[in-house]
Amino acid sequence: MKFGKVIGRVVSTQKVSSFEGIRLVLVQPLDEKLNPVGDAIVAVDTLKTDIGQVIYFETSKEASRIIEKEMNPCDAAIMGIIDDINLADTP
Repeated sequence: MKFGKVIGRVVSTQKVSSFEGIRLVLVQPLDEKLNPVGDAIVAVDTLKTDIGQVIYFETSKEASRIIEKEMNPCDAAIMGIIDDINLADTP
């Protein structure tokens, strides 16, 4: 799983039928210290997150399993909302 931050919503006038009724959001991937890493991606959001929330997401085959329909083209999906992160000091 990877850290990310919801930075926007994606509006689509037409979707693949397996995405009907499912929100799409723009996610900025983050490292373990919550610094931006790479380009933003579009992710499926079944948790109804808000812009600015820190989340964890999955990509690839694992992401497609969040949608119960058998075949879907999901590449990234939000798996949970992060409430708090505690990092141990490292030397």
